[in-house]
Amino acid sequence: MEKKVLTTPIKPEDLENIKAGDIIYLTGHITTCRDVAHRRVVEYGRELPVNVRDGAILHAGPIVRKIEDGDQEKYEMVSVGPTTSMRMEKFEYEFVKTTGVRLIVGKGGMGPETAAGCQEGPAVHAIFPGGCAVLAATQVEEIEGAEWQDLGMPETLWINRVKEFGPLIISIDTKGNNLIAQNKVGFNAKKKPVLERISQQLGFIR
Repeated sequence: MEKKVLTTPIKPEDLENIKAGDIIYLTGHITTCRDVAHRRVVEYGRELPVNVRDGAILHAGPIVRKIEDGDQEKYEMVSVGPTTSMRMEKFEYEFVKTTGVRLIVGKGGMGPETAAGCQEGPAVHAIFPGGCAVLAATQVEEIEGAEWQDLGMPETLWINRVKEFGPLIISIDTKGNNLIAQNKVGFNAKKKPVLERISQQLGFIR
């Protein structure tokens, strides 16, 4: 199977054939952007100091090391595990609409607000596997910038150049198909008869 690699800047047509459940990789730039940054953009109307139009964001609170390089301020990515995307659910529709971001990456799925944003964007949401924070850091070729450092290391907007960052599992595609929501329906359907059988077997317990 051919490896699917998105490269920033991402055009709408680049997302047309990407479906929920697909595995992709990202080459180009991805900016860490989580709770407080979303709140500043959506609730306080502040302009994001990084241009992510046709780009990608990562819901993550990384560990970054400052390195000495003459008079230049440089940083090295130590660990960049994704954080729970659902925390950004209430912001994501407006965030996508305001910023024009095309790819959102995080941990776990998201809900109907994000699905609506992905349909209108168009954009997609993808899951980076949990527990692979150090692996993700090795895929960051360079941290090219940092904005809103007043928020502290986890909430700073770290601008990263990456190569084949992933694997990324598409959880919401441009049609609004939601892999996690669909899976829950299937899991619950399988769970119901099992619970009924267990209840019958344990009915003697009062």
